[in-house]
This record gives sequence, C-alpha cells and structure tokens, in this order.
Amino acid sequence: MNSIVYVGRHLITFTTKQHYHDDWELVYCTGGQGQFEFENMTLSYGAGDIVIIPPKVLHTNNSEEGFTNIHMNIIDATFPFKEPLILSDDSDGHILNAFRDAFYFFNSEIDSKQLVTDAFGNLIVNYVIAFRDKKPLRSIVDEIKSDIMQNFTDCDYELDKYLHSIPFSYDYLRKLFKSEMGMTPHNYLTNLRVQMAEKLLCSYGSDELNISEIAFTCGYSDSLYFSRVFKKNFGCSPKKYAATRGKGDA
Repeated sequence: MNSIVYVGRHLITFTTKQHYHDDWELVYCTGGQGQFEFENMTLSYGAGDIVIIPPKVLHTNNSEEGFTNIHMNIIDATFPFKEPLILSDDSDGHILNAFRDAFYFFNSEIDSKQLVTDAFGNLIVNYVIAFRDKKPLRSIVDEIKSDIMQNFTDCDYELDKYLHSIPFSYDYLRKLFKSEMGMTPHNYLTNLRVQMAEKLLCSYGSDELNISEIAFTCGYSDSLYFSRVFKKNFGCSPKKYAATRGKGDA
C-alpha cells in the first residue's frame, strides 16, 4: 500500500489537457498559482498547496501566470476520502521536503530505491491525513482580516499579541498575509484607520470634531502620532487635508 509508482516535475507550465490516472495523483505546487478543474468542482491553488486527486477522476490544470510542481502517483493509497482535496503545507515545508526526497530517490540509480520511495509514500499519505483536519492557511488570512476589521477602531487593540496567539510562525503569517493581500497585517490595519479618518474629515459636520476626537475614533490614542501617520499617507496634516477638501467642496 501507498507505493509510489511515479514522481515527476513540471517546469513553468500553463495548462495540462484533460486526463485521468489509474492511481492516486498528488500534486505539490512549488511556484505560481492556478486552478484544477473537475467535472463538478474547481480547486484554486498556490505555492505550498497540495492537490490530491483520486483514481480515474478527469481533470485539467490551468494557470494564466504559469505553475511549477512536483507530482506523483501512488497505488493503493489509504486515504479516507474519495473526492479531490486541497490542503496547505506547514510553515516548515514538511510535505515539500518529502516530495523533493521522493523525487530524488525515484529518479536515482540507487539499488533498492523502491524500499525508500515506499517509505516516502507512507510518510506523504500520513502527512495528508494529518494535515487534512488542519485549518487551511488561506482561511487564517481571512481570520486575521476579520479580527483587524472588528478591532481597528479600538485604541487598545494589540495586533502583534493577536498574531502571536495563532499557532504558526509570526514571520510566516506576515508573509502569508502579504502574499494574499499585497501588504502586511500592520499596513492593512493602518490603511483601515487612515481611510476612516479621511472619511470623517471630509464628511458633513467633520469640522465639529477636533483632531484628538478623530484620532481616538480611528483607533489612535495619541493624536500627534495619528497626525504623522496621516501625513505619511496623504502628504499633509489632517487639518490641512480637511481644509483643502472643504474648499474643494464649496
């Protein structure tokens, strides 16, 4: 069981024609992103994702920017599911290391290499089973976004404390969030705050609010620090911005 019968690599590729395999196929995306299309579902993937495809399931793999991967076929895999599945590797790349080693040994001239690749087959299948119940990493990005959205107006909100409470590397979470959102969690928090400040400064009756009140409403307990952050983003102080917009609206 769980015997690896093939391991290959795709260099930069944009599409694979519709096909199926008699055995389980496991595809580890090492770069780029794309979509696996099945008869009744589509699975979007990116670097660090593993797509597991049951035997005799028709599928295509398409990408606008191109993808690279390591793919393998395993016979008699002991997976406890029958539908295509996608999951993400952990921050240490345990599954990637297993895929790379399996590729090396399968394509080597080492005697009795099948014994080694069978061991990697068992390891990889058990990794998939163990990681299957783990929350997909991309949902963690959604959770971080949601937590920031719910708390960005709170002056006592400690984003670092929240990030450190998540059971993944702090630096890895920052990189993951940036890869999905194009900015770090802290920049996302700042953007929400200064965008709210801009709306308050330009809204009806904003002249009745002083800068300290606006700062506090947007999550800043220090109005001087708020003014510096606002100026960095809009090129002028909050008061000057409000005055300029006021004249433009007159």
